[in-house]
Amino acid sequence: MKFAKWVYRIAGIYGILVLLPFYFVETNPLAIPLPALTHPEYYYGFVGLGIAWQVVFLIISTDPVKYRLLMLPSLIEKFSFAIAVAVLLSSGRVGPYIIPGAGIDTVLGVLFFISFLKIPKA
Repeated sequence: MKFAKWVYRIAGIYGILVLLPFYFVETNPLAIPLPALTHPEYYYGFVGLGIAWQVVFLIISTDPVKYRLLMLPSLIEKFSFAIAVAVLLSSGRVGPYIIPGAGIDTVLGVLFFISFLKIPKA
């Protein structure tokens, strides 16, 4: 249980530290390598959804046995990005700048899966 607590706590804190600055860089074209935003509501919706998931990770870290089932959608949260990046890279639709972020999500997804397996059913 200690393993899962630390994995989810670190993931939540890391995610907040990475996502929170996006609220302040939307108008700075040098800050992030994205095309011009034509729908800022999607941008801020993504950031808000990402922050919400980081809070879920922090909640899971408080009692992994109680929140074990929340680990399943957290796997989707991590692996959906990693899989999407792999597909987009293979089709040449994104550049290599995105690999580190997808790699971190892949590692966290594997750690989440290990945590899920190690936690007893409530």
